[in-house]
Amino acid sequence: MKEAWKVWKWSPPRILVSGFALIILLGAFLLSLPFASATGVRLPFIDALFTATSATCVTGLVVVDSGTYFSVAGQIILMCLIQLGGLGFMTMATLIALVLRKKISLRERLILQEAMNQTSMEGIVRLIRRVIVYSLSIELIGAALFSARFAFDMPLGKAMFFGAFHSISAFNNAGFDIFGDFRSLTLYTSDPIVNLTAILLVVFGGLGFVVMSDLLEFRKKRKLSLHSKVVLTMTGSLIAVGTLVFFIFEFTNHLTLGSLDWGGKLFSSLFQAVMPRTAGYNSIDLTVLRQATQFLIILLMFIGASPGSTGGGIKTTTFAVLIGAVFSMIRGREDIILFRHRLGKDRIFKALTITMLCLGLVIVVTMLLSMLEDHSFLVILFEATSAFATVGLSLGLTPELSEAGKIIIILTMFAGRLGPLTLAYALGPRAEKELYRHPEGKITIG
Repeated sequence: MKEAWKVWKWSPPRILVSGFALIILLGAFLLSLPFASATGVRLPFIDALFTATSATCVTGLVVVDSGTYFSVAGQIILMCLIQLGGLGFMTMATLIALVLRKKISLRERLILQEAMNQTSMEGIVRLIRRVIVYSLSIELIGAALFSARFAFDMPLGKAMFFGAFHSISAFNNAGFDIFGDFRSLTLYTSDPIVNLTAILLVVFGGLGFVVMSDLLEFRKKRKLSLHSKVVLTMTGSLIAVGTLVFFIFEFTNHLTLGSLDWGGKLFSSLFQAVMPRTAGYNSIDLTVLRQATQFLIILLMFIGASPGSTGGGIKTTTFAVLIGAVFSMIRGREDIILFRHRLGKDRIFKALTITMLCLGLVIVVTMLLSMLEDHSFLVILFEATSAFATVGLSLGLTPELSEAGKIIIILTMFAGRLGPLTLAYALGPRAEKELYRHPEGKITIG
């Protein structure tokens, strides 16, 4: 028993899983208290748990309207959960340790390495310092821009609070809004300041902290790492392709882009191409999109953001490896080459494992929800993918979920935020080194 506890104590994946679970439970308890409600009526615990999970896992799916149901205190709790979930509780714990001038132990560095999805502990504390500085600086700038714009529509104090809330929510790719009536950013469909600020916050949050560090040091080093090159290329490509396809699909739809001028069409297309990258905001009503466009959003959500970021999904680098594998096989090459670098087989196996685990999770959740909820298949697939990829976009299913459906989505958001691979490491037995290799066999493929 003592040895089992020792293994749990020293396993970074298990510490991450238990840490996130404790934050969610604490958040659910606080949100279920009367002071968190605008009316003073307790939120049912299952709904409080759903909301706390969505905030901590920076998803954005909501069963009650955040703008009208929660009091200012409740909205502040949501904001804190989003910040904790986006940056990670270990990052915040490291910040406290650095402020108190405490030494970061080897065990804590191992946990940070797992939390930041890094392959080495080298420079991990330095990276965490940069993460904190970059994140708070970007959120502060975003809050100032949002506040300046919202001040034209509401009192200054309220505008500043709205600006801070939506800046933190956007940078952490959470997608929570407090405008009321589940409106998200539909009030600002053609507003360039709100649209561009939200887009930039989401993109910076979704790039990953390693890439942001590389970009800020580019003037000094004059080079980018392979990781940063792949992330930037895939991010730009997905945004460009997503914008173009969304524009083409919805151009004649009078319920979405059809009624907007050219500026509104372009802004809305760009906005909706960026937000499925795990952000969760929408500037137009998603329920009136054509089915082809809704399926496009599902694909973008499944790919998601980049490693070490505030977003979810299988990640842009995983998708890049899969594309590289396809092209290498078509061209008859043995190795996957990206930017004149050969990828190791361990990277390829990990990409395939993550993709299959995530695809399996979405399939299972979709099948379960199809049995429990009386909605069309596409609506349910959309919801399942949104929960897994911690996006927060919905076609209206979330507020109508049954109790069992809520529990399934809660578990899906939790798995999506931590990653199925991390959960597998955390819940499975400790890996042991193989002492022998089996003989090689051949099977027919394709």
